[in-house]
Amino acid sequence: MIDIDVVISWVDGADAAHSLKRSNYIEWSGRDLHENAINPHRWEDSNELYYCLRSIETNAPWARRIWIVTDNQVPDLAHLPPDFRARIQVVDHVDIFAEFGSFLPTFNSLAIETMIWRVPGLSEHFVYFNDDVFVTAPVSKTDFFEDGRPVLRGNWADFTDLTGSSKRRLDPALMNHFNHIRAAEIMGYDARNLFFSAHAVHPMKKSVMEQLFCDHQEEFVENIKHRFRTTDQFLAQGLFNHACIRTGDTSIKTKRDYLHLAVGACDARSPHEAREYLLEAASPEIKLLCVNDLPAIERKIHDVRKLLEQIIG
Repeated sequence: MIDIDVVISWVDGADAAHSLKRSNYIEWSGRDLHENAINPHRWEDSNELYYCLRSIETNAPWARRIWIVTDNQVPDLAHLPPDFRARIQVVDHVDIFAEFGSFLPTFNSLAIETMIWRVPGLSEHFVYFNDDVFVTAPVSKTDFFEDGRPVLRGNWADFTDLTGSSKRRLDPALMNHFNHIRAAEIMGYDARNLFFSAHAVHPMKKSVMEQLFCDHQEEFVENIKHRFRTTDQFLAQGLFNHACIRTGDTSIKTKRDYLHLAVGACDARSPHEAREYLLEAASPEIKLLCVNDLPAIERKIHDVRKLLEQIIG
C-alpha cells in the first residue's frame, strides 16, 4: 500500500509582522491589484486549521505525515494529541521556493501551490488541502488514489463566455475560472472543454509535478513571480489534473462526495436553510467539506463551530 502525505497551506494574516509586510508590498506594487487578490479574508485565520487537522486525525489516520506550508509562522498545535502532533511538520516558503527566493515574500496562494511539490521529504503521492477543507467521514487511501492514480473531483465545463471579456476578468468570483483556463491551455485544452476542479482536496503526484516543471519551467517561473494573485496565472492543481487526464493516469469521481459552503451560497439562504445545507455534510455520502470565510458564515449560522465539531466526529 502506498504512503500518502498531506500538505496544507496556512497563514495567520493577523500576525503583526505578516500584516505589515503584506501592507508594504501592496503599497509598493505600484499598480492596481485585483479585488480577489487583496481581499483581507484571504489571509484571515479563524481557526480553520484546527478543524482541518482534527478531521484528518479522526477520519484519515493513515496519513503518513502532515506538512503545513507557511510564511515564517508556527501554528498552535497544543490541542492535538502528542502522537498525531509528532507527524506534523511546518515548512517555510523559503524551503519550497529555494533558488527562487527572490520572489518571496509572497501573499499569493497560486504561487505557493505551484511549489508545494518541492516540500523536502514529501512522499510521491500526496493530498493537498486548503485549511478550510475538512474530512467529514472516514476515508481510505483509495478515496484519493486508485492503483496509484489520482482520483479527481470536479466536472467538465465550457468557459468560452469568459474569454475575451476584460470586464469579467475583474469579477473576484471568476478569478478561479480564469486560472483554470490558463492551466488547461498549457496542457493543450481550451476554455470550451476543461476540467473544473471541485473545492475539495487535491490528490497529486510529486513526479508528475517535477516533469511539468521541467517541461514548462518558463511558465512555472512566471507563475511564482506574482506576489498577489492575478487572472493570468494558472492553478497548479488544474495543471496537474489536465496533465493526468491527457496521459490517462487518473480516475474521475462520478459520484459527488463533497460539499462546498461558499459565502455567496450562504447569503442566498435563510439561517435555517443555511444550517440545513451545512448539516448535509453529516450524511454518510459526504466525505469532504469546504467552508469558505468561516467568520462570514458564522454570522449566518451562529453555532457553526459546534456543528463542525459534530460533523467531523
